[in-house]
Amino acid sequence: MLNKIIKRGSRKVPKSDANEPYGATTAGYRGGAGGAQVVSASNVTVNHASRTTPSSSVPGGGANSNPQVSSGAAAAPQIEALPLFRDVPVPERQTLFLRKLQICAMVFDFSDTLKSARQKEAKRQTLLELIDFIQSGSGRITEPVQEELVRTISVNIFRCLPPASHENTGSEGADPEEEDPYLDPAWPHLQLVYELLLRYVVSSDTDTKVAKRYIDHSFVLRLLDLFDSEDPREREYLKTILHRVYGKFMVHRPFIRKAINNIFYRFIFETEHHSGIAELLEILGSIINGFALPMKEEHKLFLARALLPLHKPKSVGVYHQQLSYCITQFVEKDYKLADTVIRGLLKYWPVTNCQKEVLFLGELEEVLEATQPAEFQRCMVPLFKQIARCLNSSHFQVAERALFLWNNDHIVSLIAQNRSIIFPIIFEALEKNMRGHWNPAVHGLTANVRKMFLEMDSELFEECQRQYIEKVEKAKTLEEQRELAWRRLEAVVAAKAQEKTWS
Repeated sequence: MLNKIIKRGSRKVPKSDANEPYGATTAGYRGGAGGAQVVSASNVTVNHASRTTPSSSVPGGGANSNPQVSSGAAAAPQIEALPLFRDVPVPERQTLFLRKLQICAMVFDFSDTLKSARQKEAKRQTLLELIDFIQSGSGRITEPVQEELVRTISVNIFRCLPPASHENTGSEGADPEEEDPYLDPAWPHLQLVYELLLRYVVSSDTDTKVAKRYIDHSFVLRLLDLFDSEDPREREYLKTILHRVYGKFMVHRPFIRKAINNIFYRFIFETEHHSGIAELLEILGSIINGFALPMKEEHKLFLARALLPLHKPKSVGVYHQQLSYCITQFVEKDYKLADTVIRGLLKYWPVTNCQKEVLFLGELEEVLEATQPAEFQRCMVPLFKQIARCLNSSHFQVAERALFLWNNDHIVSLIAQNRSIIFPIIFEALEKNMRGHWNPAVHGLTANVRKMFLEMDSELFEECQRQYIEKVEKAKTLEEQRELAWRRLEAVVAAKAQEKTWS
């Protein structure tokens, strides 16, 4: 009976065996007798610990002597050592490259640093060899090898991202700038995979006509999904790789721009949570810089429908620097877009968030530096009405930043050319600051701007001052009339109440 059980226990393990390690089937492994795992296509050998049979623990071969049940879980696969590329003849290096790729297609759990430590180190060394082989330009890799390379990279990097911090804690109102960045424990390993992908994309030996079959739209979309990773190191690599893909694969450029658009739309109008907006905007900054003139209507729509609404979310401070650069690039490329941009900023101007107001004023100054007089005249009335409100802000940083606009020579020249319209709009705000703002620095800056106006056009200044004094006196008269009317009303009410008392 014991011999019969042993013979039955050495049968081929089914493909559905739960002990099969993740990545083995994707690497082309096939089960063999005794637990040896052999890849027939490339002769890569991965030796598993032999599966134990239940014969020793089941005396007499009773009802529990089922040979399909093992008494322990299978150990981690042992990766066979392969020779270095320099140790094999040149014609055999492509085959060796394939064998090493299939080893790298195995995926490990990095949450436990001690688990499969040898196998992880063997895979790490193999990845370094592959990176060095591509970087050295030892030879153009064949199409089957490129297909296997992209598949191996996909197996490693395309994964479910861990829940975001706000999803774990439920703190929707947390400030993203104050949160500690999440660091993926698998990053030392993932970094090598990203480096391998980067070297493949930038290599002069990579033929785009062949590579575009594997770096396709599906691959690009999944790459963009990874930008939501909370690990800043991963996003930095993704930014570099996507930028290189955009530059090398011209056929993918419209698709990449559209896909980034869709990410922005979802962020603005649905989730307001995404970790990679700053990195995507940084890529777009370089893309916008390369736009040809005259600018396509598609690009103008992208500005109006995606970039300008990005000023709306509460977390704009996280990516505002990159957003401001993209906006300024558009205006520098086509000065006629200045009116569209300034009106867009006014549309999304914050009402109660003073930190955002300071950011908006800084961006506004950069846009105005690239604005021509004709475009300035189209939007100067609503613009300086908003600036006047900022001048009177009780938050000293907002008022101070608005007054700093007069330190810019180009903006001062635009104001001087249109002083007959702009002076009357902001004169009242300046006078209110002079008479009653609590902050000494704001008071001093206001005095400087007021003096600048006086030197620029004394007659207009005096006229504005006269109109302001008349307005103040008129308001004072109206206030006195209002108080008088209330006193009369109170007297009438008191008289009627007294009549009721006598009756």
